[in-house]
Amino acid sequence: MLVNLQAKLLGAALCSIIAIFATIVATRYQAPVMLFALLLGLSAHAFYRHKKIQHGVNYCSRELLRLCVGMLGVRIAFADIVSLGITPPLIVMVSMALTMIFGVLFSRALALPKTFGVLSGGAVAVCGVSAAAAISTVLPKDKAQEKYFALTVIGITTFSTLSMIFYPILAGYLGFSDQLAGVFIGGAIHDVAQVVGAGYTISPEAGDVATYIKLLRVALLMPIVMMVFIAFKERDSKMEAGVSAFIPGFLILFFVLAFLKNIGVLPIWLIEIIRGLSSSLLVVAIAAIGVKTSLKQVLSVGWKPVLLMGSETVFLASLIVGGILFFY
Repeated sequence: MLVNLQAKLLGAALCSIIAIFATIVATRYQAPVMLFALLLGLSAHAFYRHKKIQHGVNYCSRELLRLCVGMLGVRIAFADIVSLGITPPLIVMVSMALTMIFGVLFSRALALPKTFGVLSGGAVAVCGVSAAAAISTVLPKDKAQEKYFALTVIGITTFSTLSMIFYPILAGYLGFSDQLAGVFIGGAIHDVAQVVGAGYTISPEAGDVATYIKLLRVALLMPIVMMVFIAFKERDSKMEAGVSAFIPGFLILFFVLAFLKNIGVLPIWLIEIIRGLSSSLLVVAIAAIGVKTSLKQVLSVGWKPVLLMGSETVFLASLIVGGILFFY
């Protein structure tokens, strides 16, 4: 048992060091920290060959990842979402559902695994890397899963960054008001950081609306993960008895934290601690996934996954724009 603990500590220490370096580099160059964590992790794949390292890396890439996703519940503010009214949320929710369906269907058309269509479609539709991380924890275990997850992180981060640059320009070209621009930005860009960056480059009002819309998408993460879990649940696998046989523990943690925060039970200082801890540990988990994954395997997938993620990105943006033009 002591040897096993030592192995976990060694692997966790490696992932933590990578996460620290990724944070420093990302802060220095104002770039997505998750992307740097994954890339630095990929460069350290050689360490994964050592069995003393593997246990800790595996722990960080799965158990720690699930814990981080559960702690995301403190980010949800139901009052802000309700204040938007019914039409913008409807546009966003329908667009999210159609994007996930499109991802599954187009992945099959490209002869890619159905699970990758769910993973990439969910990442585009919901909230980028965080959604990919959450969905990956409930997909069936597969040897290629880490490879496709790594590719999803790289692709989604790249497309999200490009969206942050070009979507404000597109909103201006289409003549959207600040509020409608916020709906478009919040509904179409993948990651939270890019949504905030793009929204507030237009105006404070656009930034506020974009943030609220993005929170709506984040709030829908766990129901979507729950549906994926039910759809892909391995019926012959050994599962714990009780509620956890139907609802993974990290989903329960997410809903409990979201509920406690929104009824005002959790103090602000505790919310900030949990929020900061989840963000920091998520970087460690993403670094672990990078360490587990061979860059050679990631590059071997070819052009089809890139086409899939790019098409999903354009599809979601087109639906949001179409909904805005139709209703407003």
